[in-house]
Amino acid sequence: MTESYNFENFSCPLPASHPDAVILGHGSGGSLTSGLIRQVFNKYFHSDALMQGNDAANLALPAGTGRIAVTTDSHIVSPLFFPGGDIGKLAVCGTVNDLLTAGAVPRWLTAGFILEEGFPIERLELVLASMRDSAAEAGVEIVTGDTKVVERGKGDGLFINTSGVGTIPDGFQPGGANAQPGDAVILSGTLGDHGMAVFCARGELGIQADITSDVAPLNAIVDALRSAAPHTHVLRDPTRGGLSTALNEIAEQSNVTIELNEASIPIRSEVASVCEMLGFDPLTVANEGKLIIIVPDAEKEAALNVIRQAPYGAQVALIGRVTTAGKPLVTLRTALGTHRILDRLSGEMLPRIC
Repeated sequence: MTESYNFENFSCPLPASHPDAVILGHGSGGSLTSGLIRQVFNKYFHSDALMQGNDAANLALPAGTGRIAVTTDSHIVSPLFFPGGDIGKLAVCGTVNDLLTAGAVPRWLTAGFILEEGFPIERLELVLASMRDSAAEAGVEIVTGDTKVVERGKGDGLFINTSGVGTIPDGFQPGGANAQPGDAVILSGTLGDHGMAVFCARGELGIQADITSDVAPLNAIVDALRSAAPHTHVLRDPTRGGLSTALNEIAEQSNVTIELNEASIPIRSEVASVCEMLGFDPLTVANEGKLIIIVPDAEKEAALNVIRQAPYGAQVALIGRVTTAGKPLVTLRTALGTHRILDRLSGEMLPRIC
């Protein structure tokens, strides 16, 4: 049984002896837990489902909904706060974007928190406020959740698990197995911003760079595609493993060869410089606010136009095409006119990035 964030009938305050930090009792499920939920979580999370006060939210599907999309994700990013975002914004946007790649309209999120004893309440409230604001931007409700507390030194501050549910409209159901020869491959913006922003924020190598994470909800881009490119074949967010890994997954699912044009792939100069300094390939660096869009050639111009006008799509680019069927492969045509094979990321390049 889990404790839901909706204890209307409880009025337990945070304990006077520990007003500013999480203690083990906050994870007990008793009065301390309900006090934390009422005094902290309920300040930021509000929905009809939360106010039901049950262990599971009772949700009504919109009329005419034929299918739903469901996803789950866990977030262990370090540091918790970085240029352009934090673990709370990342948790909401990452889950929303996963739903969008199924062509779904994101509607509901769950949120599970693993807190470390001693974690400052003030920092927790910053995370919750960020989640509230990101959920509002994405048009989703946080409808149920759970809180656990681990001993000091055993939780690294805060981990968050989120699950998301969205409804899938008829007639728009992209999937990784749908890419076809002749399709255009589009990228909604610059690569590597999130991974390099988080890495630089750690300060491990003393590298300073003006790089901001791209973490954002991409609803507007997908909403525009539904009408402008209704036959969109594939949507995919190139998170861990980056563009190269995501396209290899698509090539295998669809059994096709994808060819990219290196000169067309947008990468900020600051990101390229840090990657070159560290020996990283920007094509394998994580992103949290970008989409790969694969559409029929006849719809590529319409797709490019609407994405360019949408929030977070100003730097959209046509980066390649699907060439042939029968051989799952991703190749890159370099600036020198040569070709090289792009593989999935091997091993872990940057741990704790999302």
